[in-house]
Amino acid sequence: MIDETAQVGESVVIGKNTVVEEHVMIGDNTSIGHNVVIKRDTVIGSNVYVEDGTIVGRIPASNKKMARKPSGELNPLSIDDDVQIGCNCVLYRGSHIDKGVLIGDAASVREHVHIGKNTIVGRHVTVENNTTIGKNVTIQTSAYITADMMIEDDVFIGPCVSTSNDKYMGMKTIPYAGPVLQRGAKIGNNATLLPGVVIGEEAIVGAGAVVTKEVSPEKNVIGNPARTMHS
Repeated sequence: MIDETAQVGESVVIGKNTVVEEHVMIGDNTSIGHNVVIKRDTVIGSNVYVEDGTIVGRIPASNKKMARKPSGELNPLSIDDDVQIGCNCVLYRGSHIDKGVLIGDAASVREHVHIGKNTIVGRHVTVENNTTIGKNVTIQTSAYITADMMIEDDVFIGPCVSTSNDKYMGMKTIPYAGPVLQRGAKIGNNATLLPGVVIGEEAIVGAGAVVTKEVSPEKNVIGNPARTMHS
């Protein structure tokens, strides 16, 4: 079903049982799979692929227990040209996906997220709200990217990496602060980054490391707690 207010470009393919809500804009040569829902006001560029079962432009939910509730008014989700979005993904309203991004199957991207050009967000990755991801970043399968996080250009994040932004786990009212990964940093499989830690440019965090404090640029750290690896 395509709402009569939607604007659909030339040579667009839309699959079976797909819903395109009011005021959606879809560029030329874009392919939308089966059983996709494109929520109202979403803007999708040209040469975009959205695979089966994906929800685009979802509005976030909340309940009484949530310490930080979603803002009432969010800008439409905006997806630039040449983006590929896998099956069964959920992309929220209020975010922006730059040109050439690849989002793998079953990934989730929350509101107030910006993903830079040519970045890869792997299968089953969760990107929480208020997070900025730079250009040419690789986030591999099942990584958890917490809210309030900054990831600069050319960063590599291995499978099942876990990050956090709340030092007191909900026991105190303090500003949230996710990790900062500076340009070219590399995070190994299953590493854990605690709230607010800064991983310096070109630094390497070894597989399984638990990072509790800043890692200086170009340093390699391993272990729990993470410590500098000396040659």
